[in-house]
Amino acid sequence: MATTTVTPSPSLSFFSSSVFSSSSKTSPKFLYSVSSAPNRYQFRPQSLTVRSNLAATLPVLSFTGEKIGETELTVKSAPPETARAVVHRGIITDQRNSRRGTASTLTRAEVRGGGKKPFPQKKTGRARRGSQRTPLRPGGGVVFGPKPKDWSVKINRKEKQLALSTAIASAAANTVVVEDIEGAFEKPSTKEFIAAMKRWGIDPKEKSMFLMTELNDNVVLSSRNIGTLRMLTPRTLNLFDILNSDKLVLTKAAVEYLNQRYGFNDEDDDGEDDYEVEEGDEVEDGSPQA
Repeated sequence: MATTTVTPSPSLSFFSSSVFSSSSKTSPKFLYSVSSAPNRYQFRPQSLTVRSNLAATLPVLSFTGEKIGETELTVKSAPPETARAVVHRGIITDQRNSRRGTASTLTRAEVRGGGKKPFPQKKTGRARRGSQRTPLRPGGGVVFGPKPKDWSVKINRKEKQLALSTAIASAAANTVVVEDIEGAFEKPSTKEFIAAMKRWGIDPKEKSMFLMTELNDNVVLSSRNIGTLRMLTPRTLNLFDILNSDKLVLTKAAVEYLNQRYGFNDEDDDGEDDYEVEEGDEVEDGSPQA
């Protein structure tokens, strides 16, 4: 039987990134060894290793679109076998924590009125009814309607940081680094900003995310009318905008921030490129609160 090979189209989607590709040589998290006694297994947990093996060398473009140098993006990345789960947990946690949970409806016990019986029980030929506020009537109560609820869930700080840095690492192939453009615009001009995007190889019709350490008023006013563009700072950087973008645009200062904030330092690796978390450590349950 002939074998058909399908080549996927390039995309920023973190599912298609090499960060999330599984390898057949990877060992499972837990290994069991059979002892001499029958039907007995010895539990031997392994440590989970996070490696910074995705250092990407990115060209630095000037405001005119010319290459003026190179820079490296070295951020932490989860192992391929757990990267999907880490990023998924991070995005679900962000979306749940952004819910206000204020939706509320009135039951038949809370809605106003309905104290008097509408008509006699018998001799009318109609179905019996004891209140006008029954859910069967307009203006009546709501059955199983929403009530105020706390949707927030907890996620460990290091796990949230790892999810964000893994998403950034998966988007390295579609990342553009430009020089600082705070003083490039003398006055607000959307037309000039779109022209600059085209010089950097960015289609204005595609979703793009700009990360800058400082926002100039002229830059903000020039870009705010572009519906497909998100202008973020380190304070507003979030996982959803990273995964929802087709292109990531970073300034040199933003790359330095990412390497310092989500990369490896001396305290984390002690001269090595591994960050180990023992499987036996207790992890708090992130179940939603009622």
